[in-house]
Amino acid sequence: MGFKVAVVGKGGVGKTTIAGTLARLLARSGFDVFAIDVDPSMNLHTSLGIPKDVVRNITPISEMSDLVEERTGAKPGSISGVFILNPKVSDLPDRFKVIGPDGVKLLVAGTVVNPGRGCMCPSNALVRALISHLILKREEAVILDMEAGVEHLGRGTARNVDAMLIIVEPGAKSITLAEKIKDLALRLGIKHVFLVGNKISSNEERRFLEDAANRIEIEIAGYIPYDRNVIDADLADKALLDYAPGSPAVQGIKDLHDFLIRRLYV
Repeated sequence: MGFKVAVVGKGGVGKTTIAGTLARLLARSGFDVFAIDVDPSMNLHTSLGIPKDVVRNITPISEMSDLVEERTGAKPGSISGVFILNPKVSDLPDRFKVIGPDGVKLLVAGTVVNPGRGCMCPSNALVRALISHLILKREEAVILDMEAGVEHLGRGTARNVDAMLIIVEPGAKSITLAEKIKDLALRLGIKHVFLVGNKISSNEERRFLEDAANRIEIEIAGYIPYDRNVIDADLADKALLDYAPGSPAVQGIKDLHDFLIRRLYV
């Protein structure tokens, strides 16, 4: 049975690249992997190496109005406060998955990005139930690419994961958010919360993160160096693992992969 990991952090820190690459490396290690895109930008397919024309017509499950109404009994945006909190979702992962390189299965769950526009609770209930099913009922390893920030923690979307990886850059804003995420994750009962330093370009930046981690009392799972290949892969619209498989960033994610297997896979 695989472990379940949520990848979080502020926007622009590189969490989607790390999530997609990590998912493929786990698949290459023999895990059956589901990669779940819960980020409104919906870019996980690129990091997985799935072509745009394959996913062009995918609608996030959170935006499938007919499906939301069918499973929850309420239309997204409806003013009714009555809907099914635990809708049937067991058939959805296999129904809507897309198979990518190395056999990784992509599921675009989506998220409700504007809850102020009417009652969107039915959509949230469906996505939350779907992710809970993948975490608690399925045998696959699950990598969740979460939306930026902390709002998803308030909705409890990533509850029950085995670990949360907080991706940070060497900077005060990133660390401040990481501390908030860690505190909220622990309140949700997530047992393993790790820091991952990304885009590290000097020993000074590494020491900065080490000092910050000690201060906020969080274990560092790994360091991923700054690597121009990450930018070039994005410009080429290719997965980093395909564009530069021997790059320093890929090696850093491989080290993270090894850390997670040592700590979580029993």
